[in-house]
Amino acid sequence: MEALGFHWPSLIAYLLNFTILLIVLTKFAYKPILKILDERSSNIKDSLELADKVREESAQQQAQLDDQLVEARKQGQSIIEDARSAAEKLSDQEREKSKKEAEEFLVKAKNDIERERDSAMDELRSNFGGLAVSAAEQIIQRSLDENTHKDIIDNVLENAFTDKTEES
Repeated sequence: MEALGFHWPSLIAYLLNFTILLIVLTKFAYKPILKILDERSSNIKDSLELADKVREESAQQQAQLDDQLVEARKQGQSIIEDARSAAEKLSDQEREKSKKEAEEFLVKAKNDIERERDSAMDELRSNFGGLAVSAAEQIIQRSLDENTHKDIIDNVLENAFTDKTEES
């Protein structure tokens, strides 16, 4: 084998050196490197689990916020409806109040008109009595032909208007 270039003592020395190097590298390099890779793998796994947990918590909080937002919108709509209802109620009350005031005003105005009419009628009756007496006096003093009768009526009415304007 030496003819092929193998030298047995050198081959054994190389194998022995390789074995010692392999043992030293395994003990001092390969195991620490594997340990560091395992720790890194464990850290990555923990980080991914933490990220999943945070994502789930975030989703739960988002769902809670959405629920709170929906509830707030419902409360807002309820408040708006209550305000709208109160405004309509107030408007109806004011409308009824105005209607009652208008009706009271109309009743008062009718009563005032009726009182004024009654007063005017009383005044007319009291003045008509005086006019009738005055006309009767003049009739007695004259004969009753048509022209005289017309003159008496015109005279009585004229006296009534002049008496009326003098009193005012």
